[in-house]
Amino acid sequence: KFISEVYFTDCNLRGRLFGSTCPVDTLSYFLTPQRIPYERAIEQEFKPANVGDSYGPTWWTCWFRVKLSIPNNWIGKEIHFLWESDGEGLVWRDGQPVQGLTKEGEKTSYILTDSLKMQEPHSLTLYVEMACSGLSGAGNRCMIAPPDPDRKFVLQRAELVVFNRDVHELLVDFETLLDIAKFLGEENQRSFQALYVANQMVNICDVTDPSTFPKVRQLSSSFFSQKNGDSQHLIHALGHCHIDSAWLWPYEETIRKCARSWVTVIHLMEKNPDFKFLCSQAQQFEWVKNWYPGLYSQIQYYVKRGQFIPVGGTWVEMDGNLPSGESMVRQFLQGQRFFQQEFGKPCTEFWLPDTFGYSAQLPQLMCGSGIQRFLTQKLSWSLVNSFPHHTFFWEGIDGSRVLTHFPPGNSYEMKGQVEELLKTLKNNKDKGRVNHSAYLFGFGDGGGGPTQKMLDRMKRMTDTDGLPRIQQSNPELFFSSLEKDMKQLCTWIGELFLELHNGTYTTQAQIKKGNRECEQILHDVEIISSLALSQKSGFQYPSARLQKLWRLLLLNQFHDVVPGSCIQSVVEDALKYYEDIRTTGALLLNEALKSLLGEVSVMGTDKSFTVLNTLSWERTEVISRADPAGGEILALVKVPSMGFTTVVESLTPHHLVTVTSQAEDGSVIMENGIIKVQLNPMGHVTSLQLLDSERETISSDSHGNQFVIFDDIPLYWDAWDVMDYHLETRKPITTLLSPVEIISTGGLRGAVKFSMRISEKSLITQEIVLDALCPYLQFHTEVEWNEAHKFLKVEFPMRVRNMNATYEIQFGHLQRPTHWNTSWDWARFEVWGHKWMDLSEHGFGVALLNNCKYGCSVHQNVMTLSLLRAPKMPDATADIGHHRFTYAVMPHAGCFQDGGVIQSAHNLNFPLHTSDTISSQHKVWSAFSVQSPAVILTTIKQAEDRSDVLVLRLYESHGSTVDTWLCSSLPVKEAILCNLLEEPDHSQSLLVTDAGVRLSFAPFHVLSVMLVLQLPDLD
Repeated sequence: KFISEVYFTDCNLRGRLFGSTCPVDTLSYFLTPQRIPYERAIEQEFKPANVGDSYGPTWWTCWFRVKLSIPNNWIGKEIHFLWESDGEGLVWRDGQPVQGLTKEGEKTSYILTDSLKMQEPHSLTLYVEMACSGLSGAGNRCMIAPPDPDRKFVLQRAELVVFNRDVHELLVDFETLLDIAKFLGEENQRSFQALYVANQMVNICDVTDPSTFPKVRQLSSSFFSQKNGDSQHLIHALGHCHIDSAWLWPYEETIRKCARSWVTVIHLMEKNPDFKFLCSQAQQFEWVKNWYPGLYSQIQYYVKRGQFIPVGGTWVEMDGNLPSGESMVRQFLQGQRFFQQEFGKPCTEFWLPDTFGYSAQLPQLMCGSGIQRFLTQKLSWSLVNSFPHHTFFWEGIDGSRVLTHFPPGNSYEMKGQVEELLKTLKNNKDKGRVNHSAYLFGFGDGGGGPTQKMLDRMKRMTDTDGLPRIQQSNPELFFSSLEKDMKQLCTWIGELFLELHNGTYTTQAQIKKGNRECEQILHDVEIISSLALSQKSGFQYPSARLQKLWRLLLLNQFHDVVPGSCIQSVVEDALKYYEDIRTTGALLLNEALKSLLGEVSVMGTDKSFTVLNTLSWERTEVISRADPAGGEILALVKVPSMGFTTVVESLTPHHLVTVTSQAEDGSVIMENGIIKVQLNPMGHVTSLQLLDSERETISSDSHGNQFVIFDDIPLYWDAWDVMDYHLETRKPITTLLSPVEIISTGGLRGAVKFSMRISEKSLITQEIVLDALCPYLQFHTEVEWNEAHKFLKVEFPMRVRNMNATYEIQFGHLQRPTHWNTSWDWARFEVWGHKWMDLSEHGFGVALLNNCKYGCSVHQNVMTLSLLRAPKMPDATADIGHHRFTYAVMPHAGCFQDGGVIQSAHNLNFPLHTSDTISSQHKVWSAFSVQSPAVILTTIKQAEDRSDVLVLRLYESHGSTVDTWLCSSLPVKEAILCNLLEEPDHSQSLLVTDAGVRLSFAPFHVLSVMLVLQLPDLD
């Protein structure tokens, strides 16, 4: 009880932490629903305020004006301004932020002076900007519950106090000794030594007589100075403050969280020159640069001193599963360029401690961005299996390897406590292989960061017998220590799959759709703009506007936004950003098309039009154009790779689509010469044949396109988790509202329509479409969804057997088991993929394609696509409303690589563009093509630093070693390989011939090529 915060504070040491107190002279407030800058706030009319009053509602801001007068008899004392409130606070002094305040983050005081001098000002005015929200938002009676909109935030304390630093130091001594005694345990003699030293200290210490304190401290110092042996484990303490760019609070609040947290860190650096603090996410740096320039200047100063250390190399700490390969490249490109421009050097480690799994393509993308070190801790959250390593090599699907470390303490917000150090040592699964561990300390998620008390605790444990050694460190020192002895490290190959939070592949379907669509829009705008740049000297490539759009998309790929694990206001912001990308993207696309094709439009009765293809292979497809009368006109067109064609009239397929109704049972048969499908009145696929092989796809006694619904109540993390036990609640949807009816009788397109009732509140309407020459059957789906804690999926049981199924990931694919032999297998009952997944046996297979879904699974022979969830926390409105999406089923001969699955999935996701503008120069024109179907040209953009250079990104998609030709009709002067940061490798200049550029690929290799163009105005 000698140090208790509750008992005997009238006579114990804790009760002496503060000496004299003094109320503030005046306290007044101004309440606003907006987040306004300091300059505007101080001009407002302030009203009298009192301690004990409450302020709100949630998300409003209360500005306080605090006038202080320090008593003259406090000369020589350490003076603190104490502030305790339910809301997060930021102290402003002389127009600058100086201290973050939050009870939850153990920051309730601003140090006015370490030792008051007579010549210092004794009267001053402070402003406190209090957000009406807490460190973790404003959840209603539960952290992850939707915010309580009417919550009020109480001001509990606002006063001046004398802070007794010697009492603080003694308290830290006592706390540390008692923890050593407690956590080392009875079997350790050092535990008893700590206990007896603490007992002696209590006996000597007279809390009313500070003159006894030095002798007490001599006892503790003697104990802490007894050192370890040289072989003791070394823990590298890294100051850290994980700030979610949005989560249980909106983006705008995160800007203020950064300021509150980072200004506090700067204050700690002033007093602790050995303290190092790591900070990721270029976006957050840019926010602070724009909103708090004075603070940003201080950050730049401490970056130069090596104390404030940018890490991560990405724009935000993005989701590790859902963003496309190119989006992940742009995370590194935008992040690394920002850090280089602002701080003089890029990051050398990838920092992603809190993301819900890690794609097997990430090691290659790291290496291509100048990074070969990686840190996370999230796999410690896995619900089923314990990951076997903490320090290891992680190898991606292409063979790239990065040194990887999981802090063994399994947290990124340690508090500098004995128990955590011992846990770090005990948990380490690579004892003997390595003798170093990382230890990330500081309040996180909602910000806060390290405290002085954490630093004080660790100083005592720097090298104390019985505990692992701990030192203030930095990532360079830590990783270089690991690299000195890497010979015995193990290697993990493939994805780092988190066995938790797999509901995030599906939650907030509109965000998932916005992400996929905006990735497609930016892909197309860049390609068409690049082609226009190569053809027209006057075209201005929209680099600044594209950067702004990319940064909006990258921001929404933060690991609580695109996964859907955020509050409603964040969802609204995200959807607005997607709409901004769509709107501006459409304008940029139109400008580029006009420049590329010229200004000549079709006149009179001429029905010619242009069709443009942004993919790197020739496409023959049915397109739909609006009829002046309000209907639609179909045309079969053939468009070259990465180019356009002028269409005068539709092509005629060698086999038209036929649609026939079977009177006896109401079923419908559709056929296009490639596939033949039979549908029953409920829209089920009862038969799907690949005609050339006469092979049936659908499993006997089953049917495809079966909608199923599940109860979906996880253990806790509502928007995040779907549990394996939900599979036991499967219910097929069988209530038919309107049976299958033919709405397009064939020719170029056949289509049927039907609708089903999910419940009294929800229904599905679907059009099933078969186009001429198309190898897949499309399902255009609309759902009116008004459920709670339900999960909607669609199943296709296939007449195919394989132990593994294949899923597309970033720039490639990987296989996962279709069986549940082991706990590692069944823990993947719900997985993620991108545009396609495939189940094949020798000579035949079937793929399921989609245009905006990510959650999926293949168990035994049943392929399942996850469609919609209905969680209620942290957004009670999640997924409620109208949804529109498309998926497709594609049988194929041979393997999926030879069967064209990859190209078909791209075709579904990247529609052909049409324009009434006709090129006066070319009827048919192709800018680029790639000889090998295994290699996909996925990106064309203007180089970041040269207007006469295009950067092309290609990847090997089959998992094969390939030599191929990149062919181009553009005026190319030179071709140079570069990395993902567009840094050229002049030692690998490529030979440009009339045939093109010869390129070599290993399996899943991503290659970036710089093409120097001979432009009319630059040559």
